[in-house]
Formats: sequence, C-alpha cells, structure tokens
Amino acid sequence: MRSRLRAWTARLGVITAAAGALAAAPAPSTTAAPLPEGSAEHFAGSQIAKHEGTTRTARSLAPFGEVPGMDVSSHQGDVDWEQSWADGARFAYVKATEGTGYRNPKFTQQYNGSYDIGMVRGAYHFALPDRSGGTEQADFFVSNGGGWSVDGKTLPGAMDMEYNPYGETCYGLDQAAMTRWVLDFSNRVLERTQRYPTIYTSTSWWNRCVGGTVHFGLTNPLWVAHYAEELGPLPVGWDYQTIWQWEAAGLFPGDQNLFNGDADQLVRLVMG
Repeated sequence: MRSRLRAWTARLGVITAAAGALAAAPAPSTTAAPLPEGSAEHFAGSQIAKHEGTTRTARSLAPFGEVPGMDVSSHQGDVDWEQSWADGARFAYVKATEGTGYRNPKFTQQYNGSYDIGMVRGAYHFALPDRSGGTEQADFFVSNGGGWSVDGKTLPGAMDMEYNPYGETCYGLDQAAMTRWVLDFSNRVLERTQRYPTIYTSTSWWNRCVGGTVHFGLTNPLWVAHYAEELGPLPVGWDYQTIWQWEAAGLFPGDQNLFNGDADQLVRLVMG
C-alpha cells in the first residue's frame, strides 16, 4: 500500500481549469440553515461505519511502517494528549465545524493540546452539501479553526465528505452538482489558506456521489476511510492515499489513522 508522497503545489490550477466543464451543472443552494434540532456530533467516519461496517479482526497495533495518528471530535471530550503521544500518535485531525451552524466546543483543548505535546495537527469540517454552498461552508470552516500556517506543525484543513446523516445518501445532489460543491469548497479554502484541503471520504460514497468528472487527486491529498485488513480500491481520481483511517477505535482516542510515508514526508506535507 505504500507509495511516495508527491508534490501538490506543482499542479496548482488544474482543479480551477476543470471547473469550466461543470459550468452547466446546477449549483446547490447557498442559503444557510442551522443543524436540525437534536443533532449533536457527527465525526469523521460516523456514517461510513454505519453504512459500510468493518471487517477488521486485528484490533491492536497499527501495521508496521507508516506514521500513526488519530482524529477526534467533541465525542472524545478532553483528550489526554500526553498518553496519546506515549502510545505513539504523531499527528491528529480535530473536528472544527459542521455545516454553518456547529462549532466543536472542545476544539481549543484538542487542537492546542495536540500541538503542545508535539504532534502535527489540522482541523476538519463535516460537510452538509444540501444545507448551504461549498464557498459558504468553507468560509465558516476557515473562520472557525480551519486555517493553515507555515509553522511546520499544521496540516492542511480537511473536508469530510460522507453519507448524509439526515437523509438521502448523496444529499439530493447528482454527481455534477456534488462535484461543483466540492470544487467550490476546495477552491475557497485554497484562496483563503494557500493550501488545497485534504479530502476525507470512502471509496464507495465518493464513487457513487461525486464520481470522476474532475480528478481531485491531482491537487487534494486523500484521507480515505476503510475498516478492513487491507486498504482496497481507492476513490476514482486518486492513485494513492495520503492518510488511511484504518480503524474506527483503538489504541488512541477517536479513530486510528496511518500516514502513507515516513516522518520526513509528513513534514513535507505539512510545509506544503
């Protein structure tokens, strides 16, 4: 499963150029709306685990060779970062926002705590493409923790694209409209942070709801969820993953992740 980390910045502009082919696609509504009453927390993989399940049988240590990491949300509360570091985690993604109406109340403890213990860390956004536009949600994300800085410790922000927790799997959008939404979010994050966001997803959801009209693999790092002994096929548009979320729970709080490379390659990703 290992592959060499590739340079993203050499391919700037590919996604923007590809957007022209989708000009005729209807854009999702840009009217903001709060999360439905009673909603509390949707973390990365919550809907993937629900819809796709897991076939993992080994529930202990990560496969040998990659850099281990974790992702957390308010579901984990105050994280014991010293223990997570002692257990081997070296990077973390922290949920910041969902839609345009939710901010993780534990974000500061989790985001600053992972940094203070020595991890590289980044923020992620749980996307709700049927509730507001990609540009609007990107602005909400970046303004509430989803920024990036050249400090050697900050991962590019991530957009969590997965099954709709409130209704129809693809949020009522066809592939052209969903692709346009992802482009709008991605390009807005690039505009505001100078980095393309990482895309978190599963192969099944992405291939069904987004497809391959635009090959986001040319610009956006892939964080793929698949809870099995082997990674399996990747979403259309990517020929390697940057991060594999390989287990929904385990040694570290939250979900278990593997960076596809060594510590030096992780630093190069962080620096852009």
